Amino acid sequence: MPDNQTLNTIFSRSSYRGKFKNEPVPREDLVAILKAGIAAPSACNRQTTSFIAVDDEALVKEIKNIFPNPSCQTAQAFIVVFTQEIAGVDGRFYSVHDYSAAVENMMLAMKSLGYDTCWYEGGVRKYVDQFVDLLRVPEELHMACLLPVGVAAEEVVPVKGKKPFEERAWFNLGS
Repeated sequence: MPDNQTLNTIFSRSSYRGKFKNEPVPREDLVAILKAGIAAPSACNRQTTSFIAVDDEALVKEIKNIFPNPSCQTAQAFIVVFTQEIAGVDGRFYSVHDYSAAVENMMLAMKSLGYDTCWYEGGVRKYVDQFVDLLRVPEELHMACLLPVGVAAEEVVPVKGKKPFEERAWFNLGS
């Protein structure tokens, strides 16, 4: 495998559910992370994904109160991801694809800047109304997921159990 910074970041990233160090996340790092999300591809260029970065200490505390997940309790900042249902030129909706690409870009940006995170989606569903009220989210936006941001205080353990390459990728089937 070639030694490549982008590939190294991809292969070293893993979901982190541990505690975070008590180190603030500088605003310029959050801006860079958000710009990575904005740079993600978007079906038919509809740009259906939006974000709210939360670094205000009082709001961070409120998010921790709303979403009592143990691994989020020491996060120093959060990025809340929103989507809109806007049809593409073919009449289909691709908002899930759009925000998934944006979230992956942001997770890779976080890793490259020395931060870790975990993509919380299903677990936050029952708290959406509270997030929307807290952050005064415009009605047309729908919360998709939550990303805690911080420096890992514990070892980041890679996910085990990935299927072997040969079970998930092939060359020239059918030829």
